[in-house]
Amino acid sequence: MADTTEATDLTDQAANPPSARPGPEVLVIAAHPQIEHSRINRRLMRAAAGSAATVEVRDLYALYPDYLIDTEAEQALLESARLVVWQHPIHWYSMPPLMKLWVDEVLAFGWAYGPGGNALRGKDLWLVATTGGPEESYHPDSYNRYVFDAFLPPYEQTAALCGMRFLPPLLLHGAHRASETEVAAHVGVYTHRLASHPNWPELDELLYGLACAVPEDARPDDSEST
Repeated sequence: MADTTEATDLTDQAANPPSARPGPEVLVIAAHPQIEHSRINRRLMRAAAGSAATVEVRDLYALYPDYLIDTEAEQALLESARLVVWQHPIHWYSMPPLMKLWVDEVLAFGWAYGPGGNALRGKDLWLVATTGGPEESYHPDSYNRYVFDAFLPPYEQTAALCGMRFLPPLLLHGAHRASETEVAAHVGVYTHRLASHPNWPELDELLYGLACAVPEDARPDDSEST
């Protein structure tokens, strides 16, 4: 069961590598594996790209169709950002596969977390996601069985492990059947939030999670594997 909502035709970002331009304050990491069928995420990505000069959108499936992620380039952009946005449709109650690979490779031990891994500490992480199922389907009496918040702990703990603050997600449920009025309102909220961060009234009440100290010997050396 995979929700496929939307993506975009952005200019080839590989032609303008991160080292050739100032780092963004807001970095949108967007992933949609079926961009040509996307309805909502493509529109969100285009709106984000035009929302402010300090916002950069990284379309992972356009950048890395071979799944060979340029870890150093991604880390360089993350270091300058104050807000990191993960934008994607929900696939099997989680993120699309290329975004999961991005997390695995970019958020490295000793860089993003663990001893010496402080590169993301003090930054904000915001999930912007769409679901094919309506909001009422995320209920103990419906086919998804759980409220949507029950699927958020992996995102929340990833942020905590990296010393980031996990912001309340922006969700559009039932994206396949959302009306034009609903979509336009959702896009408007998204772009306003991107352009106005960190001046969100509720941020003053949101605390960073407890530090997750990872010991030096938590990971094996190169000769060992699980």
